[in-house]
Amino acid sequence: MTGRMASLPMYNFAGLRAAHAALWDVLAGYLAGEGMADLPAALDFAAKPVPDAIAADVLLTQTCGYPLQKAYVGQFRLLAVADYDAPGCTDFTHRAFVLVRADEPREGAESLRGARFGYNSLLSNSGMNLPRALFAPLARDGHFFGEVIETGSHPASIAALRGGEVDAVSVDCLTWAFASEHDPAAVSGLRVLCETGPSPAIPFVTSAATSGADAAALVRALVRFGSDPAQADLRRALKIKAVAPARPETYAALLGIEEEAARLGYPVLA
Repeated sequence: MTGRMASLPMYNFAGLRAAHAALWDVLAGYLAGEGMADLPAALDFAAKPVPDAIAADVLLTQTCGYPLQKAYVGQFRLLAVADYDAPGCTDFTHRAFVLVRADEPREGAESLRGARFGYNSLLSNSGMNLPRALFAPLARDGHFFGEVIETGSHPASIAALRGGEVDAVSVDCLTWAFASEHDPAAVSGLRVLCETGPSPAIPFVTSAATSGADAAALVRALVRFGSDPAQADLRRALKIKAVAPARPETYAALLGIEEEAARLGYPVLA
């Protein structure tokens, strides 16, 4: 039995599991062809999108770029990033969409002053860091919302919005695109109110314990998937246009978004 694990937890919709499983099969085939052994037989679909840590046995996963700078320092090797084909994504970036109920007469970010706002995690770029930057110029004395509620996940944020527990939430644009396609009932009655600025798309990473040679092979496999003509249908299913090596400085810039909000007197989403 392998001692390593692989997961793709960021967009873990039931309707995407077959495509994600197929992606791992393709990558594992590339890696085996390069002589890599001890490959996981299958993806771990129980993996958390925001784990407590990136464990030493993680061969491949995908995680938000913000906690890489905050909680996972020294625990990972950056591998690659996809250029996604969905509204809000361009040139290997994504952004967050602020959602409200479709029957709400709100228009624009200012209309949420005093509202109840839901976010998935304090370690989320699209759920917390990007909306904090969006609302920072509007805040007064460090506050903008009437109440801020942590939901635990993007799907939970969406459910809280539909259930009337919050007035608005922030989710990444790919979550919105995949939910609209694979779980339309979950987003029924919701709409995009506004969107944040762009930031680097969610990267693929491996554990810091992974050897340099294996990490390089993983990068080659991911980039190869991004252009392999035989995988065009699978890329379309996953909304991937291309894959490129990820650069550390690109993700370090996420802290600049945090710093700008603090400079404007809004260090905490509130």
